[in-house]
Amino acid sequence: MKMRNVLAFLFVFAVAGCKGPSAPPVTDDTIVQSEVNGVTLTHRYAVKPPKEFQPIKENYRALYPASLMTQPDYGGKMIRQLQAGKTYVVLGQVEHFWMALADEGQEELIGYVPMRAVVKSELYDKTVREQTPRLKQRKKQTCVTVDGSSKACKNSNSGTWILD
Repeated sequence: MKMRNVLAFLFVFAVAGCKGPSAPPVTDDTIVQSEVNGVTLTHRYAVKPPKEFQPIKENYRALYPASLMTQPDYGGKMIRQLQAGKTYVVLGQVEHFWMALADEGQEELIGYVPMRAVVKSELYDKTVREQTPRLKQRKKQTCVTVDGSSKACKNSNSGTWILD
């Protein structure tokens, strides 16, 4: 009986010294979930969850290669740049009029961009067309010959005639 108790104590002490499996360390690429205003957001640990969130969940296109940030302001780290013209899913609008983005066809929050960096997909062509500067047409100079050997041209800005 005493031997049985000794063996039981040895077994307990041996097992007590063992350490159970530990949780994997949290890195910037660890996927986490956060709940903001009743909406569950899935994102990398490096991307900070917003304080405010208004769901949109529509396709938008990037107007220029804007920086995708880890938090909704310029104080965060840049994750990558958007590709101009590429479609992204705007999950929602967050504080400071920034947009929470996901890659096209995905639901995972990848970062934040300013509101002016993206436009609804159906308005993209119209917006780009409006922003493209139009070349001014050259005004045709009004010139006449004087005495067959010289000419006079009218200055279109001031309306005066200049002899050449």
